[in-house]
Amino acid sequence: MSTKKQRVKTKGMRRRGAALVIGGVALAIAVVLGFSLWPTGSGNVHQAYALAPESALPEYFRKAPPNVREAYRFAIANRGILQQIPCYCGCGSDGHKNNADCYIKDVKPDGTVDFDKMSFG
Repeated sequence: MSTKKQRVKTKGMRRRGAALVIGGVALAIAVVLGFSLWPTGSGNVHQAYALAPESALPEYFRKAPPNVREAYRFAIANRGILQQIPCYCGCGSDGHKNNADCYIKDVKPDGTVDFDKMSFG
């Protein structure tokens, strides 16, 4: 076999190997994510992220639909994550710099959260 043919064969084997590795990693991620959302025996879906307790919400917010309450509870518990996600709803004119600003106006030194009602719906 000539050197050129050997290089072509080796290059093709490397590409197939890389494709198999990438495919394996993607499959592993899909399996982990799938099982993290697998329904429990009670019919509830296991949450793979932190939520603040319902008691962290003001009374007004506790009357909101479950998905709205969950979004605000997520924002409280994961503010640092949301601060890294750009605001995508067009509320930059309200002074929002990131997605966390859509839920939380400010956190006072004593830990009291001042909520933004924009995401309330």
